Amino acid sequence: MPDSKYGSTLPEVYANAALRYDALPGFCKREKAGSFAPLSFREVYECGLDLATSLISLGVEAREHVALLADNRLEWILADYGILLAGAADVPRGTDITDAEMVYILTHCDARFVFVENKAMLSRVERCRSQVPNLRKIIVMSSDDLPSKEGVHCLDKLLAEGARKRSEGNSTAEERARGVRPDDLCTIIYTSGTTGIPKGVQLTHANMCSQIENLPIALRSGDRALSILPVWHSYERAFEMLCISRGVGTYYTNLRGLAEDLKTVRPTVMASAPRLWENLYLKILSNVKSAPPIRQNLFHLAYRATRNVKRAEHFFKGQQLDQHGRGFSETLALSLQHGFLWSVSVLPAKLLDGLVLKKLRAVVGGEFRGTISGGGALQPHVDEFFNFIGIPVLEGYGMTETSPVLAVRTWDNLVIGTVGEPYPHTEIRIVDLQSGDILYPDSSRSGGGRGLRGEIHVKGPQIMRGYYKDSEATARVLRDGWMNTGDIGMVTFNGCLKILGRSKDTIVLLNGENIEPVPIEARLVESSFVDQCMVVGQDQKALAVLVVPALEHFRIAGISVTTAVELAANPEASRLLDKDIRSLINYSNGFKSFERIAAWRFVPKPFEVGDEMTNTFKLKRHVITSRYAALISEMFPKQAD
Repeated sequence: MPDSKYGSTLPEVYANAALRYDALPGFCKREKAGSFAPLSFREVYECGLDLATSLISLGVEAREHVALLADNRLEWILADYGILLAGAADVPRGTDITDAEMVYILTHCDARFVFVENKAMLSRVERCRSQVPNLRKIIVMSSDDLPSKEGVHCLDKLLAEGARKRSEGNSTAEERARGVRPDDLCTIIYTSGTTGIPKGVQLTHANMCSQIENLPIALRSGDRALSILPVWHSYERAFEMLCISRGVGTYYTNLRGLAEDLKTVRPTVMASAPRLWENLYLKILSNVKSAPPIRQNLFHLAYRATRNVKRAEHFFKGQQLDQHGRGFSETLALSLQHGFLWSVSVLPAKLLDGLVLKKLRAVVGGEFRGTISGGGALQPHVDEFFNFIGIPVLEGYGMTETSPVLAVRTWDNLVIGTVGEPYPHTEIRIVDLQSGDILYPDSSRSGGGRGLRGEIHVKGPQIMRGYYKDSEATARVLRDGWMNTGDIGMVTFNGCLKILGRSKDTIVLLNGENIEPVPIEARLVESSFVDQCMVVGQDQKALAVLVVPALEHFRIAGISVTTAVELAANPEASRLLDKDIRSLINYSNGFKSFERIAAWRFVPKPFEVGDEMTNTFKLKRHVITSRYAALISEMFPKQAD
C-alpha cells in the first residue's frame, strides 16, 4: 500500500489524529441524559500509550492476540488503542456472547489476556476459566467494587501505572507502535451465528487502512457521530476508525437514550442499520395517523410533492435505478413524465418543506448530513422516504471478510435501490452460478454485462488474509485474490451494485445480525409435529419458518385432518406447534433472542428430491423461497408507503 496521509498502520492513524486534531473531542462518554464527558484526540492517544505501556509490562508480546469482551463504551476504544499500540491484535466480541462461544473463541485465538466490561463478565470468564488453560490475566473495564484477585487487573489502575512509567522515561509503547507493519494482524473478528464453529476473520492493518485511505464520502473535522451499532462488529469498528482519521467526534449512546442524545449531540453523521430507520419510519407514520385530519393532509401533500421533485431530479442526474438500459423512446417518455411532475410539484414542495418536513428532520437533531446504513438491506419504501424528506441514507454493502465495505453510495451519486459504486480500488465480478462464466465485466456482451445477475466476487486491498487456523474454509471463499461473497447481484446501467439475494444459507436480519438457519432447522425437526422445515427472514426484522407438518403425529394428538390446508385452519394444531417452537428455540437451548421464530406457515406438500431438495437432501432454498413467496409475504407483511 502506498504511503498514506492518514497512516499505513492503525498506530500511525492514531498518532496522526492526535497531532492533527489535538484538543478536539475525539470520544465522548454519556454520563446522564443530555450530558457527555469528552476526551480529546490527544488524550485518547496518550491513554492508549499509557495502557500499552502497562500491557507490555504485564507480558503482552508483539503480534499476540488479546481478547476484548465488551459493548460500546469509552473504555472499549481505550482498550483497542492500548492493544494495538502494544503491537498486538485484538479479538473483540460483545457481552451477548454465549459461554460456549466464549470458551471456543478464547481457546481458538490463543488468548492469554482478556479485557472484560464489568464484574458480570468477569464472573462468566472465571466460571469458564478451567476450559481456557492458556488464559493468564483478566483486565476489567469497570472498577466498581472490583474484588482483589490474582490475575485480575483494573483498567484505571493500569492507565495510572502506565502514565507513571512513561513520565519516568519508559518508551516501550512508542517503540512497539513503531514496529507494527502494514501486513500485521490488527484484529481477528469471529463471525456470529449458530454454526457451532465460528470462523475467525483475520484483518490486517493494511486492510483497515485501505478503508480509511479510500473513503469516498466526505467526513469533516468537527463532525459529530453517534455510535449505536455494536462496536465489535466490523462495520461500526471501521466507521470509528474513519472518524478518528478525519477528526470526527464519536458519542457513545444506546437505544434507550438515542432520542434524547439526537437532540443533545445534534449529530452530523452516523453509522446505522436498516432496523433503526424502519422503526423511525413506523413511528412517524403512527404519529401522522393520530394527528388531526388537516395535519395528516398536509403531511401527505408535502411528501407527495417532494417525492415528485426528488424522483425527477434523480432521473435527470442519471441517478434513478436502471437495471436494463433504457432506449431512446423510454428515456423520452420518462423525461416528459418527470418534467411535468417536477413543474407542478416544485413550488408546493418548497412551501410545505418548512411547514412539515423540516420538523421531521429535527427528529435527528437538525444538523444531520447523512447516515451510512449497512448490515442488511433497506426496505425500498423506507429508503425512498428518508432520502426524499432530506435525511440522506447512504446504503453500503460489505462483509466482515472485506473490512467490511465493498460498495457504498455517496452524496454525489445516490442511486436509491443500489448500494452504490464499488469502493475505490475494489474490483467487482458477476459470475454465473451454473457455468462459472464471468458475466460482468465482459466487453463482448451488450452493456459490458451490466444488468446480468450472478454471484458477486470481489478483489481489493480490503480482502481478509483468511480464516484463522482454517485453511479449508479460506480456500472455499478465496481464490487468486478473489473473494466469493456468496451474494447474488448485478451491476446496474448506472454503474452501481444492486444486491438481489444470497447464494449461501446465511440469513441477515434488518438489524445486521447474521444467522445460520441449519442449526435452528435441526432443532425444529425435533418436534414430533415437524417433518421438514426451512427458516426464512432475509432482510426482515425477525425469523419465520415454513413447515412441512407431520400429519400422523397431529392425528395421534387428536386432530383429525388429512391435509396441511385443513391443519392450517385448526386452532388446536396452531397451539401445539407454537408451544413446541417456543420450547425448542429459546435461550436455555443456546439460541439468542434474534434467533427466535416470530411466525410460521404450513406448506401443502413435502420437500422432495429433484424438486425442493438436491440429491444429497439439501434444501434448494431459492426454489422454496420462490414457490412459497405468498406464504412468506403473509409472515412479513409490508408497510404501506
